[in-house]
Amino acid sequence: MTHRIERQFAGRRLVLESGRMARLAHGACLVQFGETVVLVTATAQDRPTTLPFFPLTVEYREKSYAAGKIPGGFFKREGAPQEKEILSARLTDRALRPMFPDGYFYETQVHAQILSADQENDADVLALMGASVALNSSAIPFRTPVAAVRIGRIQGNWVVNPTFRQLEYADVDVVVAGSAQAITMVEGGAVEVPDGEILEGLAVAHGAVKELIGMQEELIAHRQQPEMAWVPKAGVDAGLRERIEAMAGQGVADAVKIADKRERTAALAEVAQGVAAQLTGEDSGVEDPADAVREVVRELEKKCVRARILDEGVRADGRGLDEVRPISCEAGVLPRTHGSALFTRGQTQSLGVVTLGTSRDEQRIDSIDSAEQITKSFMLHYNFPPFSVGEARPIRATSRREKGHGALAERAIRPLLPDGGDFPYTIRIVSDILESNGSSSMASVCSASLSLMDAGVPLRAACAGVAMGLVAEDGRSAVLTDILGLEDALGDMDFKVAGTRKGVTSIQMDIKMEGLTMEVLADALERARWGRMHILDEMDAVLASPRSDLSPHAPRITTIRINPQKIGDIIGPKGKNIRAIQDDTGATIEVEDDGTVKVAAVSQEASDRAREIIEAIAQDPEVGRIYEGPVKNTTTFGAFVEIMPGVEGLCHISELADERVAKTEDVVKRGDVVRVKLLSIDEKGRMRLSKKAAAWEDSRAGGGARSRA
Repeated sequence: MTHRIERQFAGRRLVLESGRMARLAHGACLVQFGETVVLVTATAQDRPTTLPFFPLTVEYREKSYAAGKIPGGFFKREGAPQEKEILSARLTDRALRPMFPDGYFYETQVHAQILSADQENDADVLALMGASVALNSSAIPFRTPVAAVRIGRIQGNWVVNPTFRQLEYADVDVVVAGSAQAITMVEGGAVEVPDGEILEGLAVAHGAVKELIGMQEELIAHRQQPEMAWVPKAGVDAGLRERIEAMAGQGVADAVKIADKRERTAALAEVAQGVAAQLTGEDSGVEDPADAVREVVRELEKKCVRARILDEGVRADGRGLDEVRPISCEAGVLPRTHGSALFTRGQTQSLGVVTLGTSRDEQRIDSIDSAEQITKSFMLHYNFPPFSVGEARPIRATSRREKGHGALAERAIRPLLPDGGDFPYTIRIVSDILESNGSSSMASVCSASLSLMDAGVPLRAACAGVAMGLVAEDGRSAVLTDILGLEDALGDMDFKVAGTRKGVTSIQMDIKMEGLTMEVLADALERARWGRMHILDEMDAVLASPRSDLSPHAPRITTIRINPQKIGDIIGPKGKNIRAIQDDTGATIEVEDDGTVKVAAVSQEASDRAREIIEAIAQDPEVGRIYEGPVKNTTTFGAFVEIMPGVEGLCHISELADERVAKTEDVVKRGDVVRVKLLSIDEKGRMRLSKKAAAWEDSRAGGGARSRA
């Protein structure tokens, strides 16, 4: 039986429907907002896995037919998910994962398909709502409705689920997910918006989330199935657990006080190995106690770390709750790159490298969200090699995590870049993580900012990022500034905030609990602001403003505006003229339909030479002006002289010299470079030139007349 609910939400029609499509899935929901339609399904295996983590997978796939398009590329079918699909899948995953019950280790999959795209409404927030309905109406043990909205601010007004066009005028673009009780996930960016105003937007968004959850509950009431029979993952036997805790307790308590990550990890491993060996020697009845010991030691580690934070206000590395790790900044560390910086905070280190290119280097994206082809002139790519955490494992394709962290750092920097008209470069930043002990994405923001300044990019302001954590239990809580990897793994929140001294440019929050109150969020944002100011002080001490000039290895791009009617003259027949200019100067030339010409060259001399030639071609011939150019052809009645590239005029035999000339070749020959004066242009555009008039004016002016470049 089909159940359908229709409401007006954010000024558009919102429809939730179940029971008509994908009926063999364990749960399914069709969501329509405007004319954007998403089908979301949920399925789960009927037996638990042996994996040490909850195997939830979320897939978000765009169908080209949704926008009336045929996929690009050779195979003409959808292939591997693009970056937008991966980032949207991560949004849904991060909002759902903390809502599953503890001990549930059954393989579960959520699959969202974009069936229709109206190119006005983004489908990413709709996918989470569909997933919530699909899960809550199925037998899968998921009984907390969640929803997400995008919140934008346009001219001071908060707008829920703004359209793509509206977002072009917004200074805030943040996705907020939550339950009816609290916010569970935040992801987005802003244009240097003060922290307090970001908090105001989160409150507005949560109000809209509650409205969507009420709509879900009405539909779920008709569809909900009895919960499947499932068995929590078997833990360590109670008796064995007690023995391990007694044997390892003191060793773990001492190990977690070691500040250095490698030494602490080694100490914990030594404790686990010693206990496992002792149990084996005592014939504990467990064939291989190593796994049980590791599990209990990990639990003890978590308990000790959290208790020390809440009871003593001291963290694993000995810092106070608001203390930022020691920072080291270096700029210009690589000699041949266009810009580089090394940012180190504690045991987290990012090498940021900038490369400047032309519009030919822009990334082209095949998207269903726009009728036109989308291009990106700014990219930030994040790499997380295994050696950064002291591991040896296969290096394969870029992971979803790497793409997500790169997108977060890219979002932080993007609002601070100069306008493309003032700085017509394609910019690529690579953040290579060389050491990692927490908050590597925020270190990437810092290294990116410094490397851009080192490259001479006129960044509007320096940008820094910090990750905040939370430990909360038994009615007590502590917010942590600049968290370690350990505090991320064993804590309850990972709240990343990046921005300038004026305000926030990027924000991301993930939690491992059911939600956060606005009071905790406000406290975390204020502490993050203080941490950001401290980091910016350290960065400014090394490089406070962009360098005055670009790297000598970076291309020089000059923008010229010409009459669009002259584009054909610049390009020439079959590209003859533009190729000749590029071969002559070594510059790269790009001509756009509106008459914008971009000249890119490594040397300023080559750039100036190409610009002069283009300006000469683009100029209209001026009657009375003297030009210098080659003789292209001779005839019995005169010589044809090229006064501009591709522009020729006739110097009649009577205008070659003061005296009578019997034969044209007696005065000029093909290939000679001569100076001529433009006498007139007739109604057909034919030009009459004079060599003798040019010679007379040169003699009168002492040879100082203007000539062709």
